[in-house]
Amino acid sequence: MPAWLGKLSVLVAALAVGLPAAGAQAQTSLAAQFSPAELHQIEALSLAKLPPRPRDPTNQVEDSPAAMALGATLFFDMRMSKNGAVACSTCHQIGRQFQDGIPLGKGVATMNRRTQPLAGVAWQRWFFWDGRKDSLWSQALGPLEKPQEHGLNRTWYAHFMADNFKERYERIFGPMPDLSRVPANAGPFNSDENRQAWGEMNQKDRDAVNTIFVNIGKAIAAFETSIDFPETRFDRFTKALVAGLEPEGDDAFSDEEIAGLKLFVGRGNCDFCHAGPRFTDDGFHNTGVPADPSLPIDRGRRDGFVQLFADEFNCRGKFNAAPARYCPPQSDFTMTGREVERAFKTPSLRGVAARPPYMHAGQFETLERVVDHYSAAPQAESGKSEVAPLNLSAEDKAALIAFLKTLSN
Repeated sequence: MPAWLGKLSVLVAALAVGLPAAGAQAQTSLAAQFSPAELHQIEALSLAKLPPRPRDPTNQVEDSPAAMALGATLFFDMRMSKNGAVACSTCHQIGRQFQDGIPLGKGVATMNRRTQPLAGVAWQRWFFWDGRKDSLWSQALGPLEKPQEHGLNRTWYAHFMADNFKERYERIFGPMPDLSRVPANAGPFNSDENRQAWGEMNQKDRDAVNTIFVNIGKAIAAFETSIDFPETRFDRFTKALVAGLEPEGDDAFSDEEIAGLKLFVGRGNCDFCHAGPRFTDDGFHNTGVPADPSLPIDRGRRDGFVQLFADEFNCRGKFNAAPARYCPPQSDFTMTGREVERAFKTPSLRGVAARPPYMHAGQFETLERVVDHYSAAPQAESGKSEVAPLNLSAEDKAALIAFLKTLSN
């Protein structure tokens, strides 16, 4: 009897008595370790569940290849800084998941917060740790004028574009405004001289400069939307799990990694905040992370709301390209109080094991310290922490860290 016919006979016999055949047993043994609820939660975290990239209607050139190319050029151009040694890529380094691997970002000077990675940034609704920007293009503008980051001013950037990228700019945005009356250095920030010169300009010239400045941000944002998440062991494992198959080779999880995954979606309740295929709910939470006493007081989202409302480049400003109905209600811009005191944006956990240190000011050097913090859940120094102690065992902590590492390769 041919071998294949013998195997078929075994399968038919097994089905006849209601027993799984050897192949069927292999296909179901992994899934049997998870409850239906766990399987549903795990699948929801998979990159396969990431929806199509959302479009930002406030950026009319978001999908323009020419804008993306110009944005990439500007992203890596160190001339766009006071000392000629800082570009966007200084903090957002390609080989480090578009972040810098140090506790506090360092541009022209050292900043007060950790640099965030850029993968999947097109799916975000709020930007920076405190959400003080509500579009990717507006986010790109903030560091350009900040003294500690790029440290230059608005009219300098307008002249820089006219002197170096006029032809490329005009192919994308149309004719560049006349800058003949615009001073070399003026803007609403940085120095008294800059502010005075900016105040002495007429409104038409200020609008012309702002238009060029905004378009710099829109070009950079067009480039940044192309930075996607890479597939990881977790995604390949989940793909097999959902299909009822056994992952092969390095994609198979160890017992410890499986235990960590079950803890992540179960008793640890980690996916309450680190939800969905980006492992973030895009929300702001006070989790009792201690402040760095060497830094100025940081109230997180509470101050971020105030800055967002005052920002001339927010969604309700005249420089966005979308109808007003796209923007959230005005009340979304003005929430303040204890509920957002020291609340910071939930970071994505994709790639997390490869980018220590952690938290908004790099307070924790290792994943072990992060897990210890959530296990103990100390009270918040100000505001109210949302987390309760998990009281994890040493085995629980090791398992959770083992799982988190599967999000990085």
